[in-house]
This record gives sequence, structure tokens and C-alpha cells, in this order.
Amino acid sequence: MEPMQHTLESFLRALRAHDVRVSPAEAIDAHRAAAEVGYGDRTLLKDALCVTLAKTAEEVDRFDSCFDTFFARAPSERSRDRSRPGELEAPPGSPDLASQLLAGDEAALAQAMEASAARVGAGEIRLTSQRNLLTRRMLDDMGLRELEAMIQALRAAGGPRDEALAGRLAERRAALFVQAAAFVERQSRLYASESGRRMRDALLAKQSLTAVEPEDFRAMEALVRRMSKRLATRYARKRHQAHKGKLDVRKTIRRSMGHGGIPFEVVWKTETLHKPKIAVLCDVSRSVASAAQFLLLFLYSLNEVVERLDAYAFSDRAVNVNDLLDDEKVDDAITLVMARVGFRPTDYGRSLDDFLDAQGSKLDRRTTVIILGDGRSNYADPRLDLMRAINDRARSVIWLNPEPETYWGQGDSKMDAYGRFSTVAKTCNTLGQLERIIEDVLRTYMSR
Repeated sequence: MEPMQHTLESFLRALRAHDVRVSPAEAIDAHRAAAEVGYGDRTLLKDALCVTLAKTAEEVDRFDSCFDTFFARAPSERSRDRSRPGELEAPPGSPDLASQLLAGDEAALAQAMEASAARVGAGEIRLTSQRNLLTRRMLDDMGLRELEAMIQALRAAGGPRDEALAGRLAERRAALFVQAAAFVERQSRLYASESGRRMRDALLAKQSLTAVEPEDFRAMEALVRRMSKRLATRYARKRHQAHKGKLDVRKTIRRSMGHGGIPFEVVWKTETLHKPKIAVLCDVSRSVASAAQFLLLFLYSLNEVVERLDAYAFSDRAVNVNDLLDDEKVDDAITLVMARVGFRPTDYGRSLDDFLDAQGSKLDRRTTVIILGDGRSNYADPRLDLMRAINDRARSVIWLNPEPETYWGQGDSKMDAYGRFSTVAKTCNTLGQLERIIEDVLRTYMSR
């Protein structure tokens, strides 16, 4: 692979690490754009690649940051201090690194550093703790050990010129360390920061929603938004799909009239794919309040693919909280929801009655009802008749329970009974589980 082609491939990999989606076809277009404009004009190259690769305003911002970091070149002081011809030249047979340092050949040093970085895998950095190790490996690959041996030999020789040459090499070796550390730091910003975030996201996605530490709450909220955005992007497509093989005879004949009855334009039947309507009933009593916050945040971040969302929160009574979620910022709204109805003893029977009174006329075969709760009724009447009525009217009823199934039916839990009137009843106590369940809901609408 040619050097510039390798550089562009590395840049594309850095873009992917910064959540700029680059398909194989777009990668080919990027190579063509770079070949067309060349690498001499940095601004022109940046604009050409940005137009080719960045597809949204957010991706443009991430592209700009990644490009500036990737193609950064630290200014060098050594270029101002070139030796005069014949002064302190490297002796014959000196290592290439020594010759480049004494000559102040910045272009050759930069190329050698990038080549060594590729050989030792500096671009594969995943943790910031790897910086020092990769810096040393890269310098060793460039010939640092041979350079240090040369400096020691010159000092051992003891002559005035040898001492001067050793001092100059030692001085420029120190500057090389700084330059190499800055190079690896850029690699870390390009690759390790995003991989570190992804590792943290993977851990947070497995963390129990009912036991989120205060210091992790903001990171969890950010992860919820990224997950919901990913799902929205995946399922926010055209609501009409053509079905090849199902000919619309009437429309085909009508369009052929202008061509003497010859069917130049074949029309296929289409089916309207409706956005889902979702009604949510969230238990915000003390035991599951934190899980409810993340469910509401997740669903309200799916505006693009949800036609209507009616949200109810309950402890002892169910209350419609659409006004809060519509009028306030989501973070503030959820805090107000908790203040309005949260942290009280749970009464599932009365809450189901409130929900059906308020929402019953809106339930139809396009509505999915999602209930989040542990099903613990405090030994009050669970009103299974109301659960049956909700299940009969809705398209589906999905019950998400933060407790493991081994707890269902134990003590005051009526989850085993509620589960009989649910289309799906699953344990859901992590963001990873929540994402998969919500995606299943969206997929059922889009696949019909």
C-alpha cells in the first residue's frame, strides 16, 4: 500500500472510532476525492473529504475535530537550528536516525516516525496507559538504541569534536522524545478516547438500573441518548415500501394509457408502515424509581419513530405525565415526575384502574402498552380483570420487571399472574436489555 493511501486508510479508521459512519463505498469515494484534489492543499483536502464522508451536522463537527487531530504536525524548533555544511556532520556509517537529527531533516523524521508507528501498532492504542510503552517501542523501531550507543561511543572517545557531536545528539534526542510523545498522544486522542468510552458504555449497559451510583448517572443518561439515537436512525425510514412481485394492475394500466397501452411504467403495490403508538405505565415507587427514569428518557428520545407516546407514572395512583415531558427538558421533567407521584407505597390495582380510565378509549390494535414495575401489590387487589381488558384492546402488552424471574410470585409479587395477560414479560434491569426490548417493539412494526 502506498504511503498516502495508508495514511488515508488510517484516517478513515479514526473517523469510524469517532462515530462517523464510513461505508466501503464511501471509503472508495474518499480515495477518489483525495486523488483528485491531492494532499498539497490541506484546506481543500479537508473540504473534499468532509463533503464525501460527513452526512449530518454532528458528523461534520466530529469530522473537523478528527481531521485537525489526525493531520496535526507539532512545530519543531530544530528546523530553526540547522547545522552549517561541514559542521557536526554525522560520521560515515552512522545510524539513519543520527544523520536525520543532525541534518534537521524534519520530513524524513516525520516519515520515519509514522512508519515506525505503523509497525509497532501505535494506531491500535486502546488505553491511555499504553502511551509510554508505545512511545518507547516506536523510538526503538526508529533506531533509538543505536543512537544511544553512538552517543556513548562518542563520549568515550573524548575528543572535543566527539564531545560536541555527542552533546548535540543528546540534545536532539531529548527533543525527539517530546515529538514522539506528542505523536502518540494524538494517536490516543484519535483512538483510545473513543474506545475507552465504548468500554465504559459496555460496562454501564450491564449495570443494574436499580442500583446506579450517583457518579454514573450522567454517563448513563448519555448512553441512553446514544442508544435511542442509534435505534431512531435505524428505523426512521420511509413509511412506504414497494413489494416486488405484487403488481398493481389498475395503476399500471392507467399509466400505460399515454403509451398506447404498452406498460412502460410498472407499478408495484405498496404498504403503509405505521409508526408505533406506545402507552407507558411506569412504577416510580421507591424500589424501581431509577429504572423508570431511564425507560422514560429512552422512549422520549425516540421522537422520530414513535407516532404517539402517552406516559403514566404511578405509585399509589397513576398520573398522566405527558404535560411534564412535553413542556420541560427531559431531565427536569423526570425529576418533576418523581416529585409528583414517586416514592410512595405501590397500589397496582388502583393504578391500573386509573390508567384504563384515562387511556382506555385510545387503546387499539396499533398501540403497544409497556409496563415497568416489579408487580408487588403490597397484598392489595391486583385487579387482574383490568390487565385482561388492557391485553384485549392493545396490540401487545410488554411487562418489564427489574427483578429476576426467580422472585416472581414470591411474597407480595403478583408477577406470575400479571404475566399471563402480557404478550411478553421479561426481566429488564440493564440498559442493554432495555435497548433490545425496545428494538423488538420497533421491529415488529417495521416488518409488517
